[in-house]
Amino acid sequence: MNSLSRRLAALRTRALSTGAACAVLATVVPVLTIGPGAATAQAAPLPGGLGPCVPGACPDLFPGIGNGAFAGRDDGVNIFVGEDFLVRGRAAEAEGRVVVLDTFDQDKDPAGGANYNLGIAGVGSRVPPSVDTPFLTTGGDVTIAAGETLDTTGGLVEERGIVRYAGTLSGTITGEPDPDPDAVDPYAGLRDELTAASQCYARVDGQPRTPTGTAVNQGFQTLFTGDGTSALQVFNVDFDMVAAGGGQQGIVFAGIPDDATVLVNVFGADRVLNTYSGGIDDATDPLNAYRERLLWNYPDATDIALTGTGQFQGSFLMGEQSSQTTVSLPGINGRFFTTGSLTHTSSAGGGGGQEFHAYPFDGDLPDCGTPPPTTGQVRVVKTDAETGEPLAGAEFELWRETNGVAGLQTGGATPDTLVTECTTPASGLCSSTTTTGTYYWRETEAPDGYQLPDPNVFGPLELDSDNADSGVQVEAVNSRSPQPPTTGQVRVLKTDAESGEPLAGAEFELWRETNDVAGLQTTGTDPDTMVTTCTTPASGLCSSTTTTGTYYWRETEAPDGYRLPNPNVFGPLVLTAENASAGVQVEAENTELPQPSVVGQVRVVKTDAESGEPLAGAEFELWRETNGVTGLQTTGTDPDTMVTTCTTPASGVCSRLVLAGTFYWRETDAPDGYRLPDPNVFGPLVLTAENASAGVQVEAENTRTPEPPATGSLTLVKSDAKNGALLAGAVFELWRETNGVDGLQRTGTDPDTRADAGCATDTAGRCVFDDLPLGEYYLVETAVPEGYVLPDNPVTGPYEVTEENSGRGVTVELDNERGEPCKGKDCKPCEGKGCTADADRARGASRV
Repeated sequence: MNSLSRRLAALRTRALSTGAACAVLATVVPVLTIGPGAATAQAAPLPGGLGPCVPGACPDLFPGIGNGAFAGRDDGVNIFVGEDFLVRGRAAEAEGRVVVLDTFDQDKDPAGGANYNLGIAGVGSRVPPSVDTPFLTTGGDVTIAAGETLDTTGGLVEERGIVRYAGTLSGTITGEPDPDPDAVDPYAGLRDELTAASQCYARVDGQPRTPTGTAVNQGFQTLFTGDGTSALQVFNVDFDMVAAGGGQQGIVFAGIPDDATVLVNVFGADRVLNTYSGGIDDATDPLNAYRERLLWNYPDATDIALTGTGQFQGSFLMGEQSSQTTVSLPGINGRFFTTGSLTHTSSAGGGGGQEFHAYPFDGDLPDCGTPPPTTGQVRVVKTDAETGEPLAGAEFELWRETNGVAGLQTGGATPDTLVTECTTPASGLCSSTTTTGTYYWRETEAPDGYQLPDPNVFGPLELDSDNADSGVQVEAVNSRSPQPPTTGQVRVLKTDAESGEPLAGAEFELWRETNDVAGLQTTGTDPDTMVTTCTTPASGLCSSTTTTGTYYWRETEAPDGYRLPNPNVFGPLVLTAENASAGVQVEAENTELPQPSVVGQVRVVKTDAESGEPLAGAEFELWRETNGVTGLQTTGTDPDTMVTTCTTPASGVCSRLVLAGTFYWRETDAPDGYRLPDPNVFGPLVLTAENASAGVQVEAENTRTPEPPATGSLTLVKSDAKNGALLAGAVFELWRETNGVDGLQRTGTDPDTRADAGCATDTAGRCVFDDLPLGEYYLVETAVPEGYVLPDNPVTGPYEVTEENSGRGVTVELDNERGEPCKGKDCKPCEGKGCTADADRARGASRV
């Protein structure tokens, strides 16, 4: 930093720390020569003290872009918006203090998350405003879309920012709401001051400021080459900073002295910057070195797009108050001041997380000595040409004369500048407060019922310092549009004389009574006037919207199968102003011509779905379509009509000779061994005069009913191991092999499956297990007859039930060894007179 810059920075810091205003700073700044060919001018900050860090607790050096601990506190305005601030797409954060003179509106793409962080950013300079100070101040409403949140805490409970607003608050915010009708009063003059400063930086005595270097768009980059010496490096750009085809390019500076301020004036009405330059790491991206001394100034642009993939560096100033700036760059690192509107959004191609990062502007800019611009009202009053009363609903544009060509130019290469748009309220008055100059009001849409004036441009209106207090005004008169003639519908409804149903295909002419002769005359030297022709659609209705008068409908062709009425003229129908809203209508009936009977066969062929062979035994119903509802209805209040029933013979064919019409075959019972189809209705079959000789036919396939899976049985025969006597009362469980492990597992995490909870052998010594799926089985003996002992291994098997033995079943013979007397479950000790051990044993052996 050179000695002069150090002195300026010290003065600025000292003034800010003691609360001194920008006006004070301006009085102590020394003279600075800003470069060859430029006028000597005093160095100054931006208007209103904007730019430098305001304590808070300003860090000596603002850190690079990151997510570390807070490096300090900056209470300076980082973003100023003269109109509306809109948050759209997947935009994420606006670091630092934000001031909006009109509305703040957040309505994001849900794919970009529900939050927008303001004041504190997760990644940025990490120098937020002080706690419990206004993070957001608006002169209008704060509107947050449903399901979204404006977060002024950065997710930290101890951090909180104030949201101060002059309008209304709707939606969810974190932080402290502070309704204040005077919220933006401290910033009321700042918008005009920024506009004047932007023009001052760009022009001297109406001519572009003399550049100190060159700016050349080389396609892949725009190269800014300075003079290597001037403390203020000035560049003028009159092109879009984009690659061929509008793609991204680099932004490169060369020949810039250390500590020099860089001022880039971007001229033109519509401007695009599309770049990949700027990065997270200050050490690796050369553009980052200029961040706090670089100002991008757009004095005239009304439509500005800042897009690409870079973390772009430097501060921005948009001086045109009607401008719309759209920011979709991933990052803007510096102050952002626009006197117009701002939309923070993401690119149409996707991606999200767009952020503003708070960095000061510490550069030394020219002080043109320009007082705040003189402003006044430019008005148009819209009135009725006949009554002089004010009119609401006229749409106007206000244009500023900027191209030096007499009169208003709204198109072409160098149009004048559109300032604002307005729709007249009930007072008929549109007004805009703006700087002195020459203006035109252009009416683009007249109030309802009025004609747009020709010419529709009103002016010029010269606003100057002499008339600024009262403003300038012009009257724009509108004449009423000629009243259109009264019109209404003239209709004819064509119906069947018997059923009253509407008929399609009748051809009509509509005639207007014009020859003053009663009745309709369609020929001769002075016929009435034919208006239109019409063929009735399915609704049977022909209609024509026409002026009031007397009309006739004349039928020239009856629908097929119907007689032409006699007479074939329907009317007169008198359309008047009183009945025009409802219209007038007449009904024209037609009688059917006698029709010869058309008969033919309607058939269904029942076949096997696999072999295609015909099937006997399928039961069908034949139904005729009679209720006018698409498809077959067999129930309800108005079903179709059943004609007959039929059971297919060996040929598989059911057939019926019927009158022409639409039919359905409905299968009610499938042949034995077959499934009923789903759906079981076949048709529609339409029998007509054209196909009656051949008849109509449909094939109905049936699929065989699946065979049930084969099952088998297992019979256990229990006997005495010694004498072969059959034993009752032996109890067995049956288990099926299901876990794939050899042998029977009855416990553990994956046991086999118990197929039967238990069976006791009957007096024939038998247990029978039926309906067993094919597979391997085990018998587990759980209890023995009285006097017998349980085998050491009560499990036997496996026994295999197969398809081959499923018919006869599997028989298993098992025996039991005898044990000591009276050891069974029903054994009772021998008690009482005559009881002996032998008797006791005999009693126990015979009891089961």
